[in-house]
Formats: sequence, structure tokens, C-alpha cells
Amino acid sequence: MMHVENNLVIDASPETVWEPLSRYMDVDKFCTGISRVDALTGGEDGVGSKRRNNFPNGSSLIEEVTEWTVNRGYKVRMSEMVGLPMKDTTAFTRLEPVGAKTRVVWGMDYGMKNGPLGWIMGQTMLKFFMGKTITSNLQGLADLVKNNSSATVTNIAPDAKRA
Repeated sequence: MMHVENNLVIDASPETVWEPLSRYMDVDKFCTGISRVDALTGGEDGVGSKRRNNFPNGSSLIEEVTEWTVNRGYKVRMSEMVGLPMKDTTAFTRLEPVGAKTRVVWGMDYGMKNGPLGWIMGQTMLKFFMGKTITSNLQGLADLVKNNSSATVTNIAPDAKRA
């Protein structure tokens, strides 16, 4: 498995940051790489909620919530990754109080299709691309939180943490 994650600190409480994160079917409001979200389940968001994220290049994937802790974060399992080179993929967001601020940690663990060639692609191009995507998603979340409150972004890590 490969791992990539990044984080930022937002000058807002975990409850304030959780508010847009907890609107699970609205991830496209701050993840600019997602062109459309299809809700695959109804009712209250939480464990078992499923969405299809559609991307501008025609690829898509389904995310299902496997863990959900109010004001702390959630974890998803990805499936039906149409047009994408990954497999066995999970992603998470975690909110960590830092005084009166919140560190948002966003990461993913993934395997690659296509054997050794896929592994090389995953360690190089995909890890770099996903690091940039996570950074963009974090900034989008920070901007949304800031626009909906008096929060400010105080720190964003410049590079993805790689394991």
C-alpha cells in the first residue's frame, strides 16, 4: 500500500470546520477537482453513506463512509474506480484541536493496478498528483470555512507527507 497525506491549521474550532465536512454529499463545494457528486444513499450522513464523485476527464469513483466521528473526522472506502489506476483505496479526514484552532489532516492509502509498472507509477506520478490534490482540497475547505465564518488559515504544509 502507498500512503499520502497533508494537513493545514485553520483558525476555527473543530465544530466550525466539521460543519462543511459533515455535509458529505457536498464535497464538490470545496474539492474543485470533482465536477459532480451523485448521492447514492439518502437520509442522515454517516457510516454507510455513499456518493459517486465524477471528474472532468470522465472518470469516477464511489466512496462509502466506514467510520464517522462527529467533530473529529471520517474514513471512506473507494470502489468502482472507473478510469483510475488505483485499487484497494481508503481516504480519511481527521480534525485535531490545536488550542482554539483545528489541524485538518487529509490522507489516503492505495494500491495500484497493473503490477510492477503500476507500483512505479503510484510511487512517482500518482503520489505527486494526489499530494497536490489533497493540498487543493484542504485549501478549498479552508476557504469555505473562512467564507462561512471569521476563520482564517494560519498554516498549510507545502508538501504531502509520504510514507
